[in-house]
Order: sequence, then structure tokens, then C-alpha cells
Amino acid sequence: MIAKQMVKINPNRSTLVLIDLQSRLMPVIHQGEEVLKQCIKIAKIAKLLNIHIVGTEQSPQSLGHNVDAIAQLCKTTVAKDRFDACQDGLINALSKNREHLILAGCETHVCVMQTALELVRQNFKVSILVDAVGSRRSLDRDIALHRLGSSGATLLTTEMLAFEWLGNTSNESFKDALAIIKS
Repeated sequence: MIAKQMVKINPNRSTLVLIDLQSRLMPVIHQGEEVLKQCIKIAKIAKLLNIHIVGTEQSPQSLGHNVDAIAQLCKTTVAKDRFDACQDGLINALSKNREHLILAGCETHVCVMQTALELVRQNFKVSILVDAVGSRRSLDRDIALHRLGSSGATLLTTEMLAFEWLGNTSNESFKDALAIIKS
């Protein structure tokens, strides 16, 4: 088996995809407040770096819309009924020249996983923020992350990605991003 080549994630070639961080769903997510906190952090840093942010909402007529803090940070939001957001228009919301897709949100073992697996199949470079994804049960989240890592997605943390996007301390957004990281 040939090892997957690891490359740094270029902010100019990245899109952040925030999956189903909806007001009626978040209270039942294991450690949901921490998941949401990490999603907001990385979205604020993405905004500082002019990285496109796309949100999704699963059956918003039933589960409500994304929490306000997320909705305000997303440039585009895709309403969907299928668990794989690619089947309900996510692909059309993605910039063609941004092949690094960073996924965060809920639920890890359902919508995040099915969307990520399809994006990997379509040859995108998919990364999952392990501290910014959640499920109702931690076992479901953990098994999904194992499966995603085995399927070609890169697993990383919010802080790891933030510093990778920044590149160095001379980045003009470094101080503002550092304040967000430390918050």
C-alpha cells in the first residue's frame, strides 16, 4: 500500500465547512458547548484569513437553523434533507480552486462522516477537526473518526489548523488569530 502524501493546508486553497450546528441539535450533543466553541474559533480565524465558510443545516424545518454565531460567520448555508450534504448542493457551494476542505460540526457519525466520505471519493483533500465535531454518544464520534482517518481524511485539531493556516508569526493576522486561539 502506498502511503498518502501529506501536504500543508494552504489557506488560499481552503474552505471551511460547518455541518449542522443547529439550535435544536446542539443541546443533545456530547460536549456540545465545547464543539460549538471550537467551531466558532476556527470560523473566526478563517474569516480573518479570508477563507470561504460554508454551513449546512439538516432539515431546518425540524431542527431549526444554525446557532446565530455560526450563521453570521457562514458566507453560504446549504439546507439539506440527506445526510451527505454533497447530495443536496454542497458541491455547488464550494469554490472550484479550493481543494482543501476542512469539516467540523455534527453529528460526526452521520452527516459529517457521510459528507466527508463523498468528498474524499470526489478527490478533495478532506480534513476533520477532531475537537470541533460531536455526536450524541462519544462512542459514535470516536468510531466515526477512526473510520474517516482510515478512509483518507486527515484528522487534526482546531489549533493545529490555525497555526498551519497562519504559517508564521509575521502573518498580518497572527496577533488577532492568537487572541482567538487563547480565548
